[in-house]
Amino acid sequence: MIVTVDATSKVPPYEQVRAGFAERINDGGLAAGTKLPTVRALAADLGIAPNTIARAYRELEEAGLIETRGRAGSFVSSAGEENRAKAVEAAKRYAETVRGLGIPAAEAVAIVAAAVEASDNP
Repeated sequence: MIVTVDATSKVPPYEQVRAGFAERINDGGLAAGTKLPTVRALAADLGIAPNTIARAYRELEEAGLIETRGRAGSFVSSAGEENRAKAVEAAKRYAETVRGLGIPAAEAVAIVAAAVEASDNP
């Protein structure tokens, strides 16, 4: 299964689907050009409404992670690879900055983790 939905989670199903795909795309688990399941097929596999999947796909497309090619379907765009490269460059700049400030690596990583957590829960 490409993504899963936890019915007991407080996170809405569309967000679980969106986040699951975004994570797989950004970590390289889904390569650029990979064809995604149709909205109806994925909805049936997950046991949720097609509109839920459609919303997740719309948000992924707005983020540039997937592209829809009409009747051909939805595909992972090359933006995932570009985003990963941008993240690597940002991480390198951050590492140089914290090194210059004399902040230990473990603390620097904790700062990033806290910032990511804060951005996930605005």
